[in-house]
Order: sequence, then C-alpha cells, then structure tokens
Amino acid sequence: MISSARTLKKLCVVVPGLNEGDSLHTLYQELMQVLGRAGWTLEIIFIDDGSSDKTLLVCRQLHETNPNFQYISLSRNFGHQRALTAGLDVASGDAIVIMDADLQDPPEVVLEMIKLWEQGVDVVYGQRRSREGETFFKKATAKLFYRVLRLLSGTAIPEDTGDFRLMDIQVVEQLRKLREQGRFLRGLVSWLGFVQKPVFYDRKPRLQGVTKYPFLRMLRFGWDGITAFSSLPLRLATLTGVLFSFAAFVMTVYYTFCKIYYPDDYVPGWASIMVAILGVGGVQLLFTGIVGEYLAKAFEELKERPLYIVRESSVSLPKPEPRGERHP
Repeated sequence: MISSARTLKKLCVVVPGLNEGDSLHTLYQELMQVLGRAGWTLEIIFIDDGSSDKTLLVCRQLHETNPNFQYISLSRNFGHQRALTAGLDVASGDAIVIMDADLQDPPEVVLEMIKLWEQGVDVVYGQRRSREGETFFKKATAKLFYRVLRLLSGTAIPEDTGDFRLMDIQVVEQLRKLREQGRFLRGLVSWLGFVQKPVFYDRKPRLQGVTKYPFLRMLRFGWDGITAFSSLPLRLATLTGVLFSFAAFVMTVYYTFCKIYYPDDYVPGWASIMVAILGVGGVQLLFTGIVGEYLAKAFEELKERPLYIVRESSVSLPKPEPRGERHP
C-alpha cells in the first residue's frame, strides 16, 4: 500500500567519486541547473574516496562557493559501496538520492523519481533500458549477474539496476543500521522492503575518463553480492558431493559387471582412475574455496573494523555506535 502524498522541502544528493577533479565542476553545475532551481533546498554531499588528483581541492572550492555543497574525504580508497555508506550516514532531508559522479545517470531522471516519491513511493530506483558507451561483454555479464543473483538469493533484487535511486529518509535511517562489512547496497535496500517502484531511463556514456570498475573488480563485486545474499553455493557443495558419490557407486557396479561377465573385453588402465581422481579432487577444492570465502566474510565481521575512516569533512559526522560487547 502506498502512503499518503508528500511535499519535498529538502533534497540531498549523495555522490561518491574517485579522481573526479576534472569533472566535478560539470557535475555540480548539472545538479544545480536541474535540481537547484525548484522549490526545495538542495544539498550535495560528495565523498572523495581516496583520490590522488585535485578532487579534494575542488571540493573545498565548491564548499566555499556554496555551503550546501558538502564533502567527505576518506583517508584512502575504501571502495564505492563504503563511500556511499559514508554519505548516507550524514545525509539529511526528506529524500536522499544516490548517483555516480560520471553523469551516466541523468539528473533529469531524479525529477521523475521525485514525482513518484511525492505520491507515496518510498524507494524509486532507476532501471536501465539501454547502456550507451559500454561493451557488449559488459552488458551481457551485467544481465547474467542480476539474473543469477535473483535466482540464488531469496531477496527480490530488481534486474538491470545500479545504485542510482531516491529513498525516503525513513528508509535511509533503517539502512544505516545495517553495518556488515560486505556492502551491497542495492541488495540491502531491496531487503528492507517498503514501497519500491522503478523509473526507466537510458544510461548515457561516461562524461570523461574510464570506468573505476574493470572486469576483475566487477567480478569480485558480483561475487560479494551473491555471497552476501545467498547461502546456496554452500548447499551446492552438499548436492555435488551426493551426485559424485552416486556416480562412483554406478561406476563401481558397472566395472564389476564387466570384470565378471566380459573379462576379455575389460582392459584395466590408469586413464579412468586418473580422470576420476582429478575430477573429484577438483570439485573438492572448488567447494573448499567456497567455504573459505564464507569463513573469510565471517572473519571480517568479527574484527569489527569501521567501514571507513574520514580524513577531512565539511559536515558533522555521527558518533559511531557501539556494536556490542564481545564475549570473553
């Protein structure tokens, strides 16, 4: 059920970025031109995720020009999802938008999101109709990832979506309570529930530069998303073990039958033995690695390290909440 209509008084846009010094002025101007001339207060929070260029300097300049442009500079590169978390931790207003700094997600789409939010929708996420400027391989793997994740997890994560979305402040307040180390925010937002609807749009090419997510990093991000929302890979280990055990039993019966009734045609050899050993051994190592991945995630959680460390900020940071006492 959709709640009653709302009126937007303050909109907060959270933008993480890495080495965006050359494009930050363009991003700021686009946001102010599209979203800054309406009847609400616009606040922009840029998270400098350990940039090595002039990004922090540009952030200081923009903050001096407009106090509603806030920035958080992290002590090193903590990754896109943790940088987003840093921005969401300090965001305020009636609704919060998260988007990338490369302007592939058009600010004009935010106006459509606001209309749905005003009608009572709690989360409005951008769903891509097309993705300009991206290779066929990246598009195909992205489609495959979302469908595999939807199949494996018990959470209905929308397909062909990124982190580009508008959220009501009550959704963000609940999202702040989820502090796991393996951050997959689009999955966490889906897990929270509330009323969620899409806005369809065409994703533009990058404003400039190259993607901060090459193939290996995207592969790791996808694996983190799957393991964060599904224990099915662990269950597959048990199922595969049962299947291989059954296959071994069938092969034992078959070779015993051949040895007794067709001794002249039975040729003992090492090939079948080696194939069986290598096959079963490979599967064992594969699933041992999967178990190790889940153990590594549990180990990261037990260390209880902060999700990020701030070097410099123009906005007041919240005090970290205690995560509970350890048992001796």
